[in-house]
Amino acid sequence: METLEVRKMLIKDIPAVVEIEKRCFSVPWTRGAFEAELKKNKLAFYFVGLIEEQVVGYGGMWLIVDEGHITNIAIHPDFQGRKVGEEITKALIKEAMNKNVYRVTLEVRKSNTIAQNLYTKLGFITCGIRPGYYSDNGEDALIMWKEI
Repeated sequence: METLEVRKMLIKDIPAVVEIEKRCFSVPWTRGAFEAELKKNKLAFYFVGLIEEQVVGYGGMWLIVDEGHITNIAIHPDFQGRKVGEEITKALIKEAMNKNVYRVTLEVRKSNTIAQNLYTKLGFITCGIRPGYYSDNGEDALIMWKEI
C-alpha cells in the first residue's frame, strides 16, 4: 500500500511542483514565483505530499495578521482522489494553529465542486463570491472560511 508523507516544501521540490502547476492550471506559477515564496516571503509556508518519495501535490498559505490565506493547492492528476489534497490542507490548518492563527480562508473556482466538497468536509463554509476572479476565463470564485 502507498504511504503518503506530508512535509514542508524544500527548494529541491520546486521542479516537481512546477510540473504539477503546469498539469493543473491554465496560468501556472513559475519556478521563480515558488523560489520567491520559499526564500523571501516571510508570511508564506508550503507543504508537499509525497508518495514513494515522489512529489505528488503541494499547498501553500500566507499568514496575514491573524488569518491564514490558502494561496494554492494542487495534486498531480495521476494522484487525485487519494486524499493527498485533504492531508495537505490539514497540514496547512495545523501549521496555522501552531502559529496562533484561528481563521483560514481560500478562493475556489465555482465549477470545482470536488475541491468545494473537500473544504466543506474540513469545516470551511462559503461566505461570498468574487465575480470574474479567474483571469484565464473570468470564472467566479467562491470565498470560503474556516474558524479553527
